[in-house]
Amino acid sequence: MAGSLQLSSKIERIAGWIIVQWGWRAALIAIFAGALSALAMPPFDFFPILFVTMPILVWLIDGTTGPVDAGIVQRLMPAARIGGLFGFGYFLAGLWWLGMAFLVDGDEFIWMLPFAVIALPAGLALFWGLGAAIARIFWADGWRRIVALSAGLSLVEYLRGTIFTGFPWNVIGLAAMPNPTMMQSASLLGLYGITPLALLVFSTPGIIAASSSMRPRRIGILFLVALIIGSAHIGFGVWRLAGATDAVVEKTMIRVVQPGISQAEKWQEGKAMEIFNRYISLSANSGSKDARPISEITHLIWPESAFPFILTRNRTAIAAIAALLPSGTTLITGAMRTEPPVTGQTTGYTFNSLYVINGEGEIIAAQDKVHLVPFGEYLPFQSLLESLGVQQLTRLRGGFTPGHQRRHIKLANAPPILPLICYEIIFPGQVRGKGEKPGWIVNLTNDAWYGDTPGPYQHLRQALIRSVEEGLPLVRSANTGISVIADSFGRILGIIPLGQVGVIDRPLPVALESTVFSRFGNLPFLLILLTYFSLLTFGKRSGRLKLH
Repeated sequence: MAGSLQLSSKIERIAGWIIVQWGWRAALIAIFAGALSALAMPPFDFFPILFVTMPILVWLIDGTTGPVDAGIVQRLMPAARIGGLFGFGYFLAGLWWLGMAFLVDGDEFIWMLPFAVIALPAGLALFWGLGAAIARIFWADGWRRIVALSAGLSLVEYLRGTIFTGFPWNVIGLAAMPNPTMMQSASLLGLYGITPLALLVFSTPGIIAASSSMRPRRIGILFLVALIIGSAHIGFGVWRLAGATDAVVEKTMIRVVQPGISQAEKWQEGKAMEIFNRYISLSANSGSKDARPISEITHLIWPESAFPFILTRNRTAIAAIAALLPSGTTLITGAMRTEPPVTGQTTGYTFNSLYVINGEGEIIAAQDKVHLVPFGEYLPFQSLLESLGVQQLTRLRGGFTPGHQRRHIKLANAPPILPLICYEIIFPGQVRGKGEKPGWIVNLTNDAWYGDTPGPYQHLRQALIRSVEEGLPLVRSANTGISVIADSFGRILGIIPLGQVGVIDRPLPVALESTVFSRFGNLPFLLILLTYFSLLTFGKRSGRLKLH
């Protein structure tokens, strides 16, 4: 008991010191705490750091004040500034690796490096500034400030992933799901639904700074609520995995190929057929004594944009694929697809696509990528920027054209697939397409742009969360890694680590009937958010702090 009182007293002193900081000192504390928060993301997964950094954000906002006679915007600006600086540190430390893509062709794109490393985190930080301002509107002594911050940041994390084409990378709730046991709540609430609960739990130590004005009993209640939420999160995962089976779809055998082709090598002149032959060699005989004969493989999976040429224009490559595939074996691969220009246009259309090819070498189905990567596959205001000499990373004149609609693809010898190309898999609640219910997710990607950085690990984690949310097994082929086959509970059954070359042979795990999230999408998140704002609006108001 004495020890806990001493700890509480020390935390209060720290909180009091942080609250009275202002100017450049407060700014540095906010940026540094935000940067430390990125350690909660893959590949580090050190989520306990948020029990330190989120209370620091609470205490920094405690210390924000605005002019008494100013308008509402000016009074909220100090909190918005602190939230934005915290967010800038978080996104800068968590997304610095995006700059690696601009070094692949450094002579052409290095001028864009500051945009990726500095400007993008600064833009994303505006959302966190808005979240802190929203929280400050409802700021009050005691527990309300914790709920207000959780509500404000959760709302803007949802907006960040939705508006302006969306960029829900490293949504803070991801920190609460570092392993399959802690991923299972996503089947109920989804990533966005986990976020307000995770923020409430991580921010709870921030209540200690207000202990002098709160009864110890009320402080204890808030900690008890946080403990219950955390325990329920883990307990549900243990319970759900205890009932999980290892059932597989009969008569299926998947082979995932990871060729390990660097981005610089892929487009070297004269390398096209050498690279293609590497796919053929790996697919036919992996070199592993544990690999099955290709005659036993029902589905062969190659990564995004596997060919450094237009497949439909290369009869030699199509003939080689037909010779590779036994009767009854299907190839699912990424490829560029083109269409001629329509009347009145001088250039045609290029799509980043997924092809399904049968044993005769015929393309029997295709799906175009719907959600393209800004500055990677297209430019905002494409014509204007191209006229100024700006190109996207793929250096394709006119940029890629997005597909009209995502559709599930039927297969003759397996359940229908949900095709997701690279970036498309990071959007919670937006991945399902039209058509018969899918039985598995096929995610084709090329993370070679980002080398050996946190990027590929973060991308994989988001793919696994989509698998749990939708109740579908994940089959993922990544050019340089990380390729996996995972079941519907996010458990990895086979993996090729980052930077390695190889294949995975596994039967296809079965899909679940449905999940709460697959039926209701982000509705649970909206209900949690509504509950938070209702508590703030209609709760006891006597403790409300003024904005000055």
